[in-house]
Amino acid sequence: MIDDRVAGGSTMTVTVMCDGRQTLSMARAAQELELRTGEFELATQLGEVRTVPAVPDRRPGSAGPPARHRVPAAEVARLRAEPGFPETLRARLRAVTTNEAAALMGIGPGRALRLTRAGCVGPVRFYVNRFGAVVWLYLASEITEFADREPELLQGNTPVAMRVMLTSGQDWRARQWRSRRVAQLMGRTDDPWQSAAVIAAVLPPEELASVAEDPLERALLRRLRPVLASMITATPAARESFERVLTAEEFDEVLWYRVNLSRALETARREDPGRVRPSATVRAGRPPTRGTGPGNGPTWGPDPRSLSVRA
Repeated sequence: MIDDRVAGGSTMTVTVMCDGRQTLSMARAAQELELRTGEFELATQLGEVRTVPAVPDRRPGSAGPPARHRVPAAEVARLRAEPGFPETLRARLRAVTTNEAAALMGIGPGRALRLTRAGCVGPVRFYVNRFGAVVWLYLASEITEFADREPELLQGNTPVAMRVMLTSGQDWRARQWRSRRVAQLMGRTDDPWQSAAVIAAVLPPEELASVAEDPLERALLRRLRPVLASMITATPAARESFERVLTAEEFDEVLWYRVNLSRALETARREDPGRVRPSATVRAGRPPTRGTGPGNGPTWGPDPRSLSVRA
């Protein structure tokens, strides 16, 4: 009834009822869909595999972290019934490096790099290697669609505007990944405070503090903060590169998220004003525990102890 259990070396599939529907755990659904962990994670992010909250918390004033998700059994059945399963599903999830993207477009790696830096195609995932270098991954389907749509950019001289942009050092890969990830997470929740927490997650701490001035609101946003990405290599260089990808940097991007966070907070305050409240420690008159992040401020990055595989 509530989980997938292992007994005597075999797995017994147990479904949970969520809003009257039978559901499977994420791990079991991945197994049924014949997807590797990274493929399944990407499938849920892209909406190729639909998920539902496992145990929605409808208690007034609930401020815990977002509920984990499960996969409706009907969704698994639908995908398994597709012609060509599982190859057709895997093809939609195929992610390629810049060099592989170049091969798909029939151009050199250098031109492919310039096109991706200029924002012609946005990355869908990334990982950081042990040297701290960010490796970007793109949907193969989006690469081929771009090549079919913009053949003139695959040969000849680079357009002047693009050349000027690249010469000035602009690189749109990280901001495009952030934009895609924020949109994915916003699409998974109707909760106003969770929506605000998604936007807050990509802002630098000082920018967040200037928009959400109430420390109780910031504490709530911190509790609701979603996982933007995960990593496997935790060297100092890799960690620095990882955090840089997660955080908006350019003035116009930061301003855009500031404005949208301000609007999201206005909506949350209006629709669910009772959500913000002191913790039990503060209500009891004891000082709150100091943070463990840099400067003893709020730690907005993922806990290194829980690092997983890829973004």
